[in-house]
Amino acid sequence: MGTTDSRLGQLRGSLPARNHNARTVAALAANPGCARRGVMDAAGIDKTALATRLGHPVQYGQSPFAIVRGHAFEAQVKADGGAQLRALLHEALGVPESAVAEGAYEELGGEIPEPEPEPEPGAETAPGAETEPGADPEIDPSAAREPKRLGREQRVTLTRRALQRVLDEARSDTCAILDHPLLPLDVAGTRAYLEPDAMACLVAGRLHVVEIKSFSVLDGGADPGKLASAARQAAVYVLALQDLAADLGFGRDVVSTDVVLVCARDFSNQPTAALLDIRKELAVTRRRLTRLARIDDLLADLPAGLTFDPVDAEDQGDAGPAAVRQAVGSVPAAYVPDCLSACELAYFCRSEARACEGGHGSGGLVGTLGTGIRGVLGGIDDIGRALDLADGACAPAHGEEEIARVLRRAAALRREVLEGAR
Repeated sequence: MGTTDSRLGQLRGSLPARNHNARTVAALAANPGCARRGVMDAAGIDKTALATRLGHPVQYGQSPFAIVRGHAFEAQVKADGGAQLRALLHEALGVPESAVAEGAYEELGGEIPEPEPEPEPGAETAPGAETEPGADPEIDPSAAREPKRLGREQRVTLTRRALQRVLDEARSDTCAILDHPLLPLDVAGTRAYLEPDAMACLVAGRLHVVEIKSFSVLDGGADPGKLASAARQAAVYVLALQDLAADLGFGRDVVSTDVVLVCARDFSNQPTAALLDIRKELAVTRRRLTRLARIDDLLADLPAGLTFDPVDAEDQGDAGPAAVRQAVGSVPAAYVPDCLSACELAYFCRSEARACEGGHGSGGLVGTLGTGIRGVLGGIDDIGRALDLADGACAPAHGEEEIARVLRRAAALRREVLEGAR
């Protein structure tokens, strides 16, 4: 069957790879019963590209202008060693200004220069040649020292060391800022790497996750949907940071559940900060992540040789949408309307769920009606079967007697209302 990594690579094929982030982890945790999303996120599949091949392109996304604005806003807040951020922490956390005015500022997500090349023993330099020791005259010496991006595990190690250091040296009168730490998190048996938008700040002995968002706070209020999304993402960061702190020998309580949310004030580009209590979101995220099926268990149920990047047998090019739909359809999904705002494959899954026939008509799956209805009809997945139970067209199975009674009563009330309206 091959190793887990090899099977995930086979599933992905030549599709672009995407790493987990807080948004994908939060979306996966919001629908833990969706094996399709679990497998695709574990394989790092670019679901936007896959949705296009399925003939259901994504109809939402962030504007490139909004992305540029967000990056510029974040850079502004963190400029000059986080001077503006320190002032915002003083404002939001209510700690003395002197407690956040000073402290280390460590960049954990940047680039490192290549070491200077060592001259080879016995190497000679031509007289008058203006080259550095050991450099090839025909090669630009600066090319050998171009900055190199750190690998993910290197950045995790760097984050661990920095976090250990600031926690060991914690002082009540300083504010240590760790910019772009990389936090590992186990998600259904695979290792995800999460990078907070901003940083983890040690203020008065406690770590605070900072989320920098460019959406506006108007008259003290923000868009509820954006605020809820920011809280869910921050909960993922806090969970990962708590796990890392515990792994280093510190208590989870060293990580605060009050997240510092930095947004733009009104219609200006001036930042403002407020505390966001994410205890509820943290508890929900932790509970749902523990309910996720292990990726090895999900892979064991898939057909051997399955790939989401099928190749046309004749010209060896990309296969058509039908072949891709067949491949994707072999992994069970758990579509609900909330998926439309969180998953790139939602439009395909909705179309699939609406067209599903379970032997009781073409009503589709109950999940298309929402999680509330699905919960009420617990165990009945087919809308056609629910209607048949309501009309008495079929007998309830063992355990369905109570819901069948409720459905029949609801159908009778509906008939009474319709007859009374005539």
